Amino acid sequence: MFDVIVIGGGPAGISAAVYLKRFKLDVLVLMKDYGSLGKTDHIENYYGFPEPMTGTQVVDNGVRQARRLGIDVKREEVLNIDNADGFVVKTTQGEYLAKTVLLATGSSRPNLQIPGFQDFIGKGISYCAICDGFLYRKKAIGLLGEGEFMAEELEVLKNFSPNITVFTHGKPLIAHVEGANVVTSPVRRLEGDELLRRVLTDEGTFSVDVLFVAVGTPSATDFALRMGAFIENNVISVDDKFMTNIPGLFAAGDCIGGLSQIAKAVSDGAHAALHINKFLRSKPS
Repeated sequence: MFDVIVIGGGPAGISAAVYLKRFKLDVLVLMKDYGSLGKTDHIENYYGFPEPMTGTQVVDNGVRQARRLGIDVKREEVLNIDNADGFVVKTTQGEYLAKTVLLATGSSRPNLQIPGFQDFIGKGISYCAICDGFLYRKKAIGLLGEGEFMAEELEVLKNFSPNITVFTHGKPLIAHVEGANVVTSPVRRLEGDELLRRVLTDEGTFSVDVLFVAVGTPSATDFALRMGAFIENNVISVDDKFMTNIPGLFAAGDCIGGLSQIAKAVSDGAHAALHINKFLRSKPS
C-alpha cells in the first residue's frame, strides 16, 4: 500500500510528489497525458525560465525531476477511486492501494459544441453515473463517450436500466460495449422542454430521460463527485489543509479553483504535501 497516490503529473501533482518523497513517504504518481499544458506552446511568465518553453516541456521536465528522485511515475489512465479502508485506485492497467490520495488533474470538463448542450446541463445532462443513475431507474438513459471512462460509467448504469444508448458522437468506439445500443454518428442537436427529451443524430432521433457525459478522461471533479466530495461552482471544495470533506482525500491545482497559473499550482502542491505528511504522521501506524 502506498502512503500517497497522486493523480495528475502536472505542476501541482509533481510538486506535491517531490515534497512527499523528501518526507520519506512512499509515493505513486499516475498520469495519462499532458493535460491542458499539452495545448500550451508558449510559457514565459514563470520564475526561472530564461527562455520561453512549451507546456509539454514543462511537464516532461517535472516528470524527469520526479523520477530522478526515485518517485514512481506511471502513464496510466485512472478510471475510478473507491474509498473504504483506505483508497483503491483503478486504472486501465490494474488497481493500487493507498492511505491517501491527492487529486491534481486540472479542471477540464467537456463543454461540447452541440446545439442545446448548454441549455440542459443540470436539466437532463449529468456528469456522474454513481451520483444520479439511481434517479433514472428503468428510464431511457443516454451515455455520451467512446473510451474506457464511458465503459466504466456504463457498468454503473446497467444497475439501473436495461434501456441504455451509447452515443460516440462520430468518434470510433474504443471500449468494448455489451448490453447497450451504440450510435456512432455525430450528435446534431439536443432537444426538450424544461428537461432534455431527445438526442438527434444522423441515424435518427432517440428519446432519452437523461444523457450522462463520459467523454475522454475523467477529471478530478468527476472523481470527487463519485466519491461524495463537496463540489461548488464546478471546483472541488477543500479546507485550509487542502483536504476535502472525505478524510485522506486531498486536492490541489486548477481543480480547486483560483488563479489558473503554474505558480499557483506549484504552491498548492507544496502546501498539500505538507498537510498530507502531517495527516499521515497523526495516524496510528
